[in-house]
Amino acid sequence: MIDNIFGNKFSDKKVKNSISKKKKLEKKFGVPNEKIELCPISINNLVTENFGIKVLVNKNIEKFEQKIEDLDLNKGVIIGTIRMGYGHYRLSLAFSSAAKILGFTPYWLDFMNVKGSCASKIIAHLNSLYSLGSRLSQQFPIFDKLYWEPLNSIGFKKLTYNLDDLNMTELFAPVLNSLPKNFPFVAAHGWPAQAAIHAGFSNVVNAIVDNWPMALHLAPGSKHCIQGPSSYFGYRILREMGEKNQILNPIPADQISLVGHYVDYEILENVEHDCQKRIERVKNKAPRRTLISIGGAGAQKNLILKIISESIKYTKKDKLSLFINCGDHIDRKNEIENLLKSFDMKYRKYENLESAKDFFENEIEDLNKAEIILFYDKDIFSAVYFTNLLMRFSDILITKPSELSYYPVPKLFIHRVGGHEAWGAIRSAEIGDGTIECSQEGQVLQALSLLIEEDDLIPLFCENIVKNKKIGIYDGAINVIKIAKGLK
Repeated sequence: MIDNIFGNKFSDKKVKNSISKKKKLEKKFGVPNEKIELCPISINNLVTENFGIKVLVNKNIEKFEQKIEDLDLNKGVIIGTIRMGYGHYRLSLAFSSAAKILGFTPYWLDFMNVKGSCASKIIAHLNSLYSLGSRLSQQFPIFDKLYWEPLNSIGFKKLTYNLDDLNMTELFAPVLNSLPKNFPFVAAHGWPAQAAIHAGFSNVVNAIVDNWPMALHLAPGSKHCIQGPSSYFGYRILREMGEKNQILNPIPADQISLVGHYVDYEILENVEHDCQKRIERVKNKAPRRTLISIGGAGAQKNLILKIISESIKYTKKDKLSLFINCGDHIDRKNEIENLLKSFDMKYRKYENLESAKDFFENEIEDLNKAEIILFYDKDIFSAVYFTNLLMRFSDILITKPSELSYYPVPKLFIHRVGGHEAWGAIRSAEIGDGTIECSQEGQVLQALSLLIEEDDLIPLFCENIVKNKKIGIYDGAINVIKIAKGLK
């Protein structure tokens, strides 16, 4: 029974209430004597093949044509993740990229995709609720102000919330029973980290994404990795995670590390080259390249459509090339196509990563005309990775202040989806590689105009990105894998 977190004890009432919540989930979704035997396979996918990713699947239930492979404890590292939006998949791809360049094999474990498990059912249920809340928060300001913002910035912050999660994730532990408990385990979300601790894993690295300290992300017993120094201190002292004005026992120093931003190696390796190309395009008055990345929850539809509408006039004036990653949202892609057609705007599209391969290898580097290009792929790996590929060749990334806040590309931040995201924009603005959060439509359009029409902002962001790289700000993914594998 869990009655404390880092020595901070809960009342008997709160403990009983938390256990009761767990039992309700257990009753609803069931934990039959789960017989889960995970085994690695290689799937036919350009992204997983590029990173040497092996996907862990449930041998007892799933039917697959691929050959079952052996686990390599010496060279392997488990990447524990969940699909909840795109953010935790993007983190996992960054860790996979870092693992590959360091000579290791990433074993991809999405708890939501372990068929037949209680974990997959619970996560799918909670993810549907979170996605609905995200969309409603963008459609109804009063819902956002009175419920969604407080939940995401205050509710998720409390240790009592983490207590509920710690009890819930005991139901996830059977997913891991068949794996060696000394296997290095990197978690891109708190739930996989907690499940690994419950299952008895001895080497768990919990890669925390948010710059706003929240108990939601804690996994006592793991090594907590943090992307920024202010967030590090906030997590270290468990800032405001207890009752009002309560001073809590801190996270022990040996369970927390400041590692830097989680960035894919191939993006990090090319920072200087990509920034120089951006500065050259500004000097040569070449069309700006703007990337719009539609998130996994599909929120902010109306604002995205407004930005695209505004961008069209710049494209018609030969001032802007617009890349739009629709992810795996077929409805968003269709809506955007209809919008472009209503403006009698020509565009091209790639509907899978394979078809876009030649574009990325031979064309995008020297693209010199203003146009609009759509990207879509029903495969989740490719849907996420299109943005990673495109950001290298973009001058401006338009995004909410989510996990993309930490990437080394000039960023225009639109309104957040949940209060915790505000601090991603603050982090980026303070280190000088992105704008402040533009929370109103007029502010977004003003910032877009400045970034396209004026020549000072993009070089400023690029100069800071290069400086940040030199001092290791973007080394987080590499450092996470080094910690997991016991490297200096």
